[in-house]
Parts: sequence; structure tokens; C-alpha cells
Amino acid sequence: MKHEWKKHEKNLYVPKQEPELVFVPEHRFFMIEGKGDPNKADFSDRVEVLYSLAYAVRMMPKHGYTPEGYFEYTVYPLEGLWDLTEKGRNSLELNKDELLYTIMIRQPDFVTKEVADRAYEIVSKKKFHPLLNKVSFGTIKDGLSVQMLHIGPYDDEPRSFEKMRKFIDENNLEVRTLRHREIYLSDARKVAPEKLKTVLRYMVRRR
Repeated sequence: MKHEWKKHEKNLYVPKQEPELVFVPEHRFFMIEGKGDPNKADFSDRVEVLYSLAYAVRMMPKHGYTPEGYFEYTVYPLEGLWDLTEKGRNSLELNKDELLYTIMIRQPDFVTKEVADRAYEIVSKKKFHPLLNKVSFGTIKDGLSVQMLHIGPYDDEPRSFEKMRKFIDENNLEVRTLRHREIYLSDARKVAPEKLKTVLRYMVRRR
């Protein structure tokens, strides 16, 4: 049976529109770091190289190689860890040019370093991407987290973050890092801003 993250991992990818506490285990990712406004071409180029690798893994059996433990699955959505430079943190208004990010696409558990290396090889031969050597493969464990589903424009996310911070305070929790995670369930090129669905997540600990 095909593994579809929307159906089989609802607790992580289809949360409610109210804050909730979850535990996020360690996952494997293709990742690339960047700085600046996500509306600019550099961000799109980084997204493109991540998807090239994700689909290289997904399509391996059709090209004569089936990784051990491979199963049919839907490619996971784009995710991002977001932060600000020191200058950006000291600014009264959000300056998108001062954003720091690591965007990523999760990989199934059968994707080992060997499988990831093969994906790099496939992409480099098919259509070499200038940012390919900037992509890393590794694991991240968010652990105890507070998350919620935000529906609407990205610029309206502060409203949802405010709800999350209130939930964190009321439940004797505290944020572990100033970085937060966003998981993009909608394609911003095809979906109206007011209908965009984004999972927002803070990594937390108990006080």
C-alpha cells in the first residue's frame, strides 16, 4: 500500500487550527541553507534542487535500482526552519532580507547515505544544478513541540504564533530555540493566499 503522509501521519502533517502538543521523532532530510527574502529567485532555486533529489529517490525503481526496504510513497512537503540575523532581530519590523533559513524535504526511513549519494549522482548526470553541492543529507529531531495549522497568507502567521505562545505559557512550557518550523501543505503558485495551509511548529521543553 502506498504511504501517503497526509493519511498515515496526520498527527504531524494535518494538525488542528488550534495549538497542540506533539512529539516529533528523528527524521531524515535533504537540506539546504539560505539567507534573504523567500520571494526572490535564490529561494526558488534552492527549492528546485531539493525537489530534484527527492524525486530522484522516488523514481529509483523505474531506473533500475530499488533501495533495500523501498516502498511506494508520496513525496513529502517542503519544510523550513526560520530565524533572523542579529540585525533582523533588533529591527522593529520584519525585514525579509535578514531572514535565515534551512529548507528541507523529508525522506523515508529506507533512505540511507548510500541511497542519498546515488540521488546526488542521478541529479548531477541528468541536469547539473549549481546548488547541488550545497545540499546536505542528515537527521533532525524536533522532539517535544507545539504546532498548529495556519490557513491564510504567510504574512498573517504572527496571529497564529501569538496563539501558540499563549498555549506555551498556559501549559508550563518554554520555547527551546528562537527558530521555528514551517511545513508547506499548499503550492503558493497555485493556491490563493487566503487558502494557503501551513503547519507552524515551535520546539519546546517543560519548565
